[in-house]
Amino acid sequence: MVRIRLTRMGRPHRPFYRVVAVDSRVKRDGKVLENLGHYDPTGTAGTAPVHINAERVKHWLGHGAKPSDTVLDLLATLNLIDAEAHKAAKAKRVGSIQSRTAKKAAATAPAADAKPEDAKG
Repeated sequence: MVRIRLTRMGRPHRPFYRVVAVDSRVKRDGKVLENLGHYDPTGTAGTAPVHINAERVKHWLGHGAKPSDTVLDLLATLNLIDAEAHKAAKAKRVGSIQSRTAKKAAATAPAADAKPEDAKG
């Protein structure tokens, strides 16, 4: 399966990422199939923080490539995908994660109302 994800470049404390199409079994900085653009989260050098080849991204998406969550956010920012549908799916995913953690916390927390049975007084 092909993934569209970020590969880290740059120096320490100054990250710079390339948006790449890569086989899902390859490590983060491994061999890529195609460079699709770049993302500079620090916004240095007065350039736009995101530059993506929209035509090639649409090509890979049309062939079944799955973008990572961060790349999905970048594509929604650039209006290459439906931003409203992406926001709804993300809210649903975050809500389910929060409900699972709340259930887990409630199950592991001891009951506050419980009185000790063997209270010596």
